Amino acid sequence: MSRRLTVLLILIFVSGKMAFAQKKNTGEKSDPDSTGVVNSALLPSVAPLLLFDEEKEKEEKKQKKKKAKKNIWLGIKTQKGFTRRELRGQSYYEYFNYTDAERNPDPYIRDVYWYDSKERSIKTSGYSKGNGYLLHGPYERIVNETVVESGMFYYGTKHKTWMLFDDKNVLQDKNHFSEGWPRESRISYYNQASKSIEEIIPIQYSLAEGNYFYFHEDQQIAVTGEYKYGEKVGLWTEYWDTNNTKAIRKREIQYQEKPYTKNFRPYIRAEWDKDGNLVYRKGN
Repeated sequence: MSRRLTVLLILIFVSGKMAFAQKKNTGEKSDPDSTGVVNSALLPSVAPLLLFDEEKEKEEKKQKKKKAKKNIWLGIKTQKGFTRRELRGQSYYEYFNYTDAERNPDPYIRDVYWYDSKERSIKTSGYSKGNGYLLHGPYERIVNETVVESGMFYYGTKHKTWMLFDDKNVLQDKNHFSEGWPRESRISYYNQASKSIEEIIPIQYSLAEGNYFYFHEDQQIAVTGEYKYGEKVGLWTEYWDTNNTKAIRKREIQYQEKPYTKNFRPYIRAEWDKDGNLVYRKGN
């Protein structure tokens, strides 16, 4: 064997080993469509309870005045916080309360509000235990010296009455929430007595806005998706009914990423059989 060929074989072997090590170290992901079986906080799942409790709300109102001075809101001890920023000659303030109580946010709720103490800002996504604090209690947003938004949070979700004002502090809109769910949401039940939910269409400002859910009769999730300004957006997913044994995707449909996108036609992105085997993918 010539010296040149020997060197070439060594180089091929070394480069192959390096490529394997690099792939291993970078944690290169396998094909996400290779199986329809998925892990999700929602699946298998029991639907949330959405028969709003008016008696509970009345009791909370009675306790509100007693606890406000101690920063105890909705039975939880909180701390006060605020943010401030200057933009185009105007001062923006946010006054809020937050809790260090550990709690997993409701996975059904799209917007979970939390305080990032490192960046001193309020965020609506990316929360996990240990990296911030869930907003809990009263909230006010002020531009210069005028309150433009006020409301109440419950473990990071909008709760009770929320009001929007113009720059003259004139009321422009009022919305009602229950632990993150818009009270105007359209909710249908398979059986109202047993509280088994069929469908949740989140409604805000008279338009579908937020996460959409449809359930099988055994309360396992059947369809998930998102609405923005009354339009379906992003990826909508259908699931097989496995009697709550595992979560298996049935079909994914891709909608426009932003509402009112012209000339966009929804399309089926992928499909799987009941065992989670891929049977179709766009482009295959």
